[in-house]
Amino acid sequence: MVHQYKNNGYDIVLDVNSGAIHVVDDVTYDIIERINRTSPESYSRDEIVTALAEKYGRAETEEAIDEVQALIDAGELFTKDTYEDYIMDFKKRPTVVKALCLHIAHDCNLACRYCFAEEGEYHGRRALMSFEVGKKALDFLIANSGSRRNLEVDFFGGEPLLNWQVVKDLVAYGREQEKLHDKKFRFTLTTNGVLLNDEIMEFCNREMANVVLSIDGRKEVHDRMRPFRSGAGSYDLIVPKFQKFAESRNQDKYYVRGTFTHENPDFSKDVLHLADLGFRQISVEPVVAEPKEPYAITEEDLPQLFAEYDRLAAEMAERHKKGEDFNFFHFMIDLEGGPCVAKRLSGCGSGTEYLAVTPWGDFYPCHQFVGNEKFLLGNVDEGIRNTEIRDEFKCCNVYAKEKCRSCFAKFYCSGGCAANAYNFTGDICGAYDIGCELQKKRIECAIMLKAAECDNEG
Repeated sequence: MVHQYKNNGYDIVLDVNSGAIHVVDDVTYDIIERINRTSPESYSRDEIVTALAEKYGRAETEEAIDEVQALIDAGELFTKDTYEDYIMDFKKRPTVVKALCLHIAHDCNLACRYCFAEEGEYHGRRALMSFEVGKKALDFLIANSGSRRNLEVDFFGGEPLLNWQVVKDLVAYGREQEKLHDKKFRFTLTTNGVLLNDEIMEFCNREMANVVLSIDGRKEVHDRMRPFRSGAGSYDLIVPKFQKFAESRNQDKYYVRGTFTHENPDFSKDVLHLADLGFRQISVEPVVAEPKEPYAITEEDLPQLFAEYDRLAAEMAERHKKGEDFNFFHFMIDLEGGPCVAKRLSGCGSGTEYLAVTPWGDFYPCHQFVGNEKFLLGNVDEGIRNTEIRDEFKCCNVYAKEKCRSCFAKFYCSGGCAANAYNFTGDICGAYDIGCELQKKRIECAIMLKAAECDNEG
């Protein structure tokens, strides 16, 4: 499978199955396009030369065909898919849990308009996780992690800082268990910043491998979507704290993370606003909401959103030339190493390797399934009881999703989010079409940025 596209002046060809990326000239691009219409085994060299010689010249066309054929012979173009058997064998292996999302607080001090967690309640009740429940969750993780040494725990909410003492106590407990079980915990925290102070920053800089700081961008955008329950905005309170926190972490191992909606389709301005505030690790993502919501992204929004991603990528390329780089999470792509094959094919591991834990100790496949009783997997006292749902998630991969099989992005997005697929199609192996289209555009822009970087280095 080959995917071709043009972006910001670059002609790009992606060989999907090998991962090889080629930045080519116009004649080579057109030749590959014509071969792609037939097949690399049966294309007619004479027909291509006849079709393109007038535009590019016979000699140049023939030389480019030779170069394309050399790539095919080298296994860097039109390669076969060899991964389907691999993933089926991988899914037969015993389940190992490697990460937990601890819902340390089902409560929040903001009233974000788009919050899927209903201001922290998750379709249920407000609650704070006790140390005892959190301790049992960490014990479960250790007991079910097999020989895996590195384990991940994210303190999530609601707003985790509403239950700060328990966060600190669980980190201390985890550090004690590391020595006893030869494990290593990687703790992370997501916060809206309202309660952030120097003591919390100092603790996080010692103990948290990553922190996620929620902010949507420009003041008017942020305050409209992330107000206090009184209606007052939160931007002015959190921005100085976040700036201080980012600097205290040497502009590394954090993200300012925002959400854009139908109401700010010019979201590239929000990304650049955050960069201009001094942040160097930025993630601004599309809202996922029911179509009835006024802020939900629609199909009609897509052309403008595609253009915004293109504009953002072009601006990032220009800033790179000036040494004013920042990382945009969705444009970060590793073309040489990247995730292991299993992760490329099956994604985040929700429901199997990765679980969410409610304040009272129930297990769900991930934070977006919390509150949907159909997906209740078990609890910290009894472990995983609903093995049917776990096994359903275990078999969720790019080959189980019909739309993914023929998609060029499948080895980069790993089939997308199971929760989004379920919420929009009723099937974790379905596809959230709007999310897919945006993801494909982001991947195209990410590859273009790599091409631009190579240009600058060359």
